[in-house]
Amino acid sequence: MKTSMTVLLALVFTGALSAQTLTKTERKEAVKYINWSTKELKKSLKGLSEAQLSYKPAADRWSPQDCMYHIAFSEGALRSFLDQALNAPADPKAKAEIKTTDEQIKAGIVNRTNKFKTAESFQPENTGFKSLTEAIAAFDSKRAMLVDLVKTTNADLRNHIVAHPAGKMDAYQFILFIAGHSNRHTQQINEVKTVAGYPGS
Repeated sequence: MKTSMTVLLALVFTGALSAQTLTKTERKEAVKYINWSTKELKKSLKGLSEAQLSYKPAADRWSPQDCMYHIAFSEGALRSFLDQALNAPADPKAKAEIKTTDEQIKAGIVNRTNKFKTAESFQPENTGFKSLTEAIAAFDSKRAMLVDLVKTTNADLRNHIVAHPAGKMDAYQFILFIAGHSNRHTQQINEVKTVAGYPGS
């Protein structure tokens, strides 16, 4: 009986350990990166007037408010990609084929040297948001859920693979991608502020 109990406890303990797929450092770094991108976004919008929020450098360019609509919508849409990957079986073989590093993921998504036209459903006018307040609230909710996932999940994030138009990456890398995506468009907001004709108030 004693031997059986010892074996059982050993199995439970081993299972608990194997479930802790992220190191403390990985969790800390991801949360730090997510919080940094959130802070930068909020800072870019702080104190903007209605005229400034709605200013478009050109008819086919986005205003700061447009950018926020896109960011908020994307936060939820990208999370669906992540959840789909986490609901699928872990795939160590596919993970072994991914050569992109975490740092390359972060550097690539925030680099605005190359511009891309987003899908129609991600266009600001198609996101369904009617106000900046509504978009920010939606973003805050999804962002809090993302932080909570990083802090508490026992999922094997490194071996669950996300298949995204930007390329395949592991689930942990995709979390970094989500945070970096918001910063990519935070930069876009700040770029609008430098355009001649941007309202002073």
